Amino acid sequence: MLRKNRPAFAIGEEPLGKIKGHDIELYLERERPYPRMLRRPPYQASLEARKEIEKHINERLDMDVIRKIGHNEIVELTTPVLITWHDGKSRLCGDFIALNKYTKADRYCQPVTQNQSTSMTAKIP
Repeated sequence: MLRKNRPAFAIGEEPLGKIKGHDIELYLERERPYPRMLRRPPYQASLEARKEIEKHINERLDMDVIRKIGHNEIVELTTPVLITWHDGKSRLCGDFIALNKYTKADRYCQPVTQNQSTSMTAKIP
C-alpha cells in the first residue's frame, strides 16, 4: 500500500507529499464582496523579509504546492506572514485569523480516534 501511494508521503529530499486532484474547498458564511477584515493588504515587510517571502513562494511553486494566479484572478482571503527565528531560519505562514471567523464549520469532520478504536474493538468477536 505504501509503495502504491508513495507520492502521498514525504520521502528523502521531498519535504511534502503530493496528492493530485484533491482540492480543499472552504465555505464561507459571507458572499462577495467580502468584509474589509478579509481584504487586508499585505503587511509591511523589509526588503530582506520580502526577498525571504519570495524565496519561500518560489520553493512552493517548484513543489506544486501553490500555483501562480492569473492577472484577472483576485486573492483576498489571506495575508502572508514571515516568521523568523533567531538562528536565521524562517517560515512562511498565512494569517487566517479573520478567515476563521467567516468559515462555516465542517459538519462531516474527521471522527475522534478514541471513538473509532472503541467501535472497532466492539466488533471483534
